[in-house]
Parts: sequence; C-alpha cells; structure tokens
Amino acid sequence: MNTVRVRFAPSPTGHLHIGGLRTALFNVLFAKHMGGTFLLRVEDTDIERSKPEYVASQLASLEWANIVPDEPLVYQLSRINEHKQIINRLLAEGKVYKCYCTENIEYNTHIDNELNDQTFLKYNRTCRSLPIDHISEKPYVIRFALPDQGIIEFNDLIRGPIAFNTHEFDDFIIARSDGTPMYNFVVVADDAFMKITHVIRGEDHISNTPKQILLYQACGYNIPHFAHLPLILGPSGQRLSKRDAATSVTEYKDAGFLPAALINYLVRLGWSHGDQEVFTFQELVNYFSLEQVGKKSGIFDIKKLEWLNGLYMRQSSAHELYNYIRQYIDHLFEERLSTWSTRQIIELIELYKSRTHTLKELINELIAVHDKITQISDDDARSWINENTKEHLKTVQKSFELLETFTQENITAAVKQIALNLSIKLITIAQPIRLALIGKSSGPGVFELCTILGKTKTVERIQELINSL
Repeated sequence: MNTVRVRFAPSPTGHLHIGGLRTALFNVLFAKHMGGTFLLRVEDTDIERSKPEYVASQLASLEWANIVPDEPLVYQLSRINEHKQIINRLLAEGKVYKCYCTENIEYNTHIDNELNDQTFLKYNRTCRSLPIDHISEKPYVIRFALPDQGIIEFNDLIRGPIAFNTHEFDDFIIARSDGTPMYNFVVVADDAFMKITHVIRGEDHISNTPKQILLYQACGYNIPHFAHLPLILGPSGQRLSKRDAATSVTEYKDAGFLPAALINYLVRLGWSHGDQEVFTFQELVNYFSLEQVGKKSGIFDIKKLEWLNGLYMRQSSAHELYNYIRQYIDHLFEERLSTWSTRQIIELIELYKSRTHTLKELINELIAVHDKITQISDDDARSWINENTKEHLKTVQKSFELLETFTQENITAAVKQIALNLSIKLITIAQPIRLALIGKSSGPGVFELCTILGKTKTVERIQELINSL
C-alpha cells in the first residue's frame, strides 16, 4: 500500500477562514493517524487576487494552530513553467485545443434525455476541429477536449458513490489567454507532482472532481481518493458569515481563544467519537477516521466554543496563560501593567481564569483590577455601603498598617477579628473592602486580592473609598 500523502492548499486571497483551518486539521489528523505525510501548497496563480500579506497571514494562522507541513512548502506559481510544458504535451496529443472564440462565443443548446430532459448551454466547439498546427494572430484560450465518456463515477470516502454525466460539462478552459493555467488543471498537475494519494477538501469542490478526474486520465496520472467535508453553517442554516460570527482564524486568535480549544471545537464540528466532547490532540490523532465524518453540515455555535475555551483555560496553568497573553497584549503590559510584577500578574490570572471564557475577557479583568473602577454602581452602594462603612474601613486600614507580614492568613485573621469586635457579619466588612480594591462586589476572594495587590496598594485603595464616602 502506498504511503498516505495529503495536502492543504489555500488560496492567498484573504485571511484563513475557520472552515479552511478545519480542512487543514482533518488532513493533518488523517495523515498522522495513517502514518502518512501532510503537505502544504499555496495556490497563488491568481496573480490579481493573491497578496503576499495574505500568504503571511495564512501561514501565521496555521503555525498558531501548530499545523506544520512535513515537507517544504510548495508555491503553485513557482511551477508555472512545468504547467505550461504539460499543456504543450496535451496540445500535441490532441487532448486539449486552442480556442480563438474569446469574443462572441456561440453556444449550442443541448437537451439530455438521460438527465430528465435537462437543458445545458454548451460551447459549440467551433475551434475543436482546427488542425493542431493552425496559426492565428488572435488571442486564444486552451480548452479541454471533453471525451464522450458518459458517466464519471468516483467513490467519495465520506459520501459514497457520486456520479456525473459528461453531457453536463462544456469543453472547459484550462489556460487563460495570457497563458496562465486555470484552477482545475493546476490542481491536478500539482497533486500529481506532490504524489498526493488522498484529496480531503470541502464539499463545495465536489463539482470540480469529475473535471479533475478527466484531467488525471488525460495526463496519465494516478487518480487520488477523494473525501469531501461538510460545510460550516451559521445559526440561520446559511453559510457562515460575519453576521453570524467571526470567520477568520486571526479574529479568533485576537479575541483570545486558545488554539487547542478552537482545534477541538472545529474537529468536533463534523466528526465524532462516541459522546466524547473534549480531546487532547493525540487523542484526535488516535481516534480520527474519515468514516466518522458526517455528511451533514455543522452549525457554528459561538457559545459552545466559548464554553469549551473556558474549560481549556481552567485546565491551563497560570504560567501558560500568562505566556499566551504576553503574545497578544505586550503593549498593554508596557502601558497599563508595567507597575506590576510578573508574580502579581500570574497570581491574578490564577484567581480570574475560572471566571472568564477567553483571554480577552481575562485581560479586561486584569486591567480592571489594575486601574480600579472608581465609580461604584448604585446597586453595590445600596447593598454594601451604609452610615457605618466609613468607620469600619478606617478600622481595617489601621489594622492592615500594623501587620508586619501582609499574608493572606494574617489579613483573614485581622478582618475576622474586626468583625468579631464590631459584632457584625464578616461579609459586612469584606464586601466594602472588595469595592475599595476592584470597584465591584463580585469577584475572587477578597483576602487573596489583598495579598496579591500588596499592603501599600490595598491601604491606598481603602483610603480612596474612605475619602469618597
């Protein structure tokens, strides 16, 4: 059996779509599960739409998701001379032909009785009968001389047998008038060059497959296996758009989603292994098979992704999350968090990671604690501030100033003693302290916050609230 070789081949006409990332993941998992090879090809022959910045963006997104090819990256445009050589060979063999009908193309209407009397508008093949050595000054395209083959059938590894009638197709163009080859041709030429054994891609490519099979046959290449993945749809059941959610990988990276969480979510959006929801990457490799990929399109659910990302954040160490955050908001560390030590930030991450769903939410909490919300909400004020609060806070402030070691244990003991001396519930004094520290009554443990902020900052913030009462 030949070694499995698969590829992911994005076109650099925009940022990497999350559907593209899922396709890349399915290729990687299949290759690793089968002990095969994963390759990456940049399909940059559309010179007008392909941009270097999109190449860089797509490669960065793949690297962020830890998707790295097993062999050097292939740029399709770098093989343009090889493509032209193959076309010249096909011209010499009479399998393709020059078509000078670039303007005022005439079409024939074809009615196919085998296809329930469906009507197709087809090029009338005016130039197909021209001799190979015909010379003209007019510009021309290269058309494929479609054989009267009848039915083209292939066994899709996800969908089963799929058949097309060649009567549905035109003598399709494989090279433009400027000599640049068209998509279906270069895909076949490059997949053959890269010795691809399995083509795993989105179902929107199903209609390209019969044309590509004909080209494989014409060129004398081995035909790979095909597997067409279901699409990702928005909640409305239409193709996922920006109205439903972010669509590019960069947007999810910038929003603070962890790569492992996004990978887990996207793979599960179309593939399943029993009822298991959460997988390590190695588990995905071990369990993955194309037989478990569904035919039905997956519905993208941002809330489920946020839940899953929150789970991954809780399972990550504070040090890991700190390193991720430094990648995204280094400028904020310099501008807003420079007065804090790494230890303080990591300890705050440990406090807040179970209360947030994305790194962006976590960052916002860190900044909120650092800057402190000075305007306490009316609800919090009504609930926790009364005529005695000012004196209670003064007592706490004096007690804190007397503590030689500002540890959580000593802070807790001091506040409990104050509550006991004043004959009040602990929460009656603890909540105003929290309001002084972070400006709101909800949040992590108040004594932990005091410890992390340190004695000087804690006393200063209590004084600020006292001054405002």
